[in-house]
Amino acid sequence: MTRTIAITGATGFIGSLAAQRLASSGWQVRALVRASSLHKRPHNPLVEWITGDMGDAESLERLIAGAEAIVHCAGAVRGSTAADFDHVNVEGVARLVKIATARNPQPRFLLVSSLAAREPQLSFYAASKRNGEQALASLAGNMFWGVFRPAAVYGPGDRELLPLFQWMFRGVAPVIGSAENRVSLLYVEDLVEAMHSWLQHSTHPRRCYELHDGQANGYSWQEIIAVAEQLRGKAIVRAHIPVCCVRMVAAINLMAAHVLGGVPMLTPGKVRELVHADWVADNSQLHRETAWIPRILLEEGLRQTMFK
Repeated sequence: MTRTIAITGATGFIGSLAAQRLASSGWQVRALVRASSLHKRPHNPLVEWITGDMGDAESLERLIAGAEAIVHCAGAVRGSTAADFDHVNVEGVARLVKIATARNPQPRFLLVSSLAAREPQLSFYAASKRNGEQALASLAGNMFWGVFRPAAVYGPGDRELLPLFQWMFRGVAPVIGSAENRVSLLYVEDLVEAMHSWLQHSTHPRRCYELHDGQANGYSWQEIIAVAEQLRGKAIVRAHIPVCCVRMVAAINLMAAHVLGGVPMLTPGKVRELVHADWVADNSQLHRETAWIPRILLEEGLRQTMFK
């Protein structure tokens, strides 16, 4: 019998690959798409599309009807106020969980959160991710659920880290904050494989997992730039940008958003995330429970991102 899995965010960077991978492995994929994003739907005859959004309970009911599992990838990553993030990252999670727990039998529920949830004091985004996790935990009852907190995810189609990598391959690398800061990374295909492994093999409900690419202690920005130099075959200029300048630009962005509207990416909260000293993740819990092993380290990941 074909198993049905419901996915949110399936027109996005991570969700689209998740839908493709799960469909290819035998799942009947049902995906939520906003009416304004219908043109973004990947062409995949194995995916059934449900038009609606995270604020529409009726479309969410249709999305998860008869589903054995739910993968919640949808999320807000831009905004100037807490409400900009909470509408999807908290309220959307809560709404979906309430509908899922009313099903009999209840589906498995995988929430794709962020490593930023580890530091909710840094930004509205980070707080919304932590609060979304807490909404799941408090409302799920006995439903089988898991939370993924991936490190910075990159790959073809990414819109957050890709501009930075593009600057590096043009020969200039902006460097913000201390050279001692460290960050873990995760290639998007490894994240999608981790989802598949959790769905197939996890027997431990109500767990939170950090994910990264297997590089112990992550990377410094200098190490990331050095890998880009090796692939580029030329030196890259390190452009050290004072944090105070970045904060000033972020403050101007925020004021402009309040006056003119819009959803800025660079805000004071985002700057606090960027200069945070420790974004190193730990894969051990997920590996022990599912035997998932990330396959793509930074050199190969950058090659596929920039030259694929």
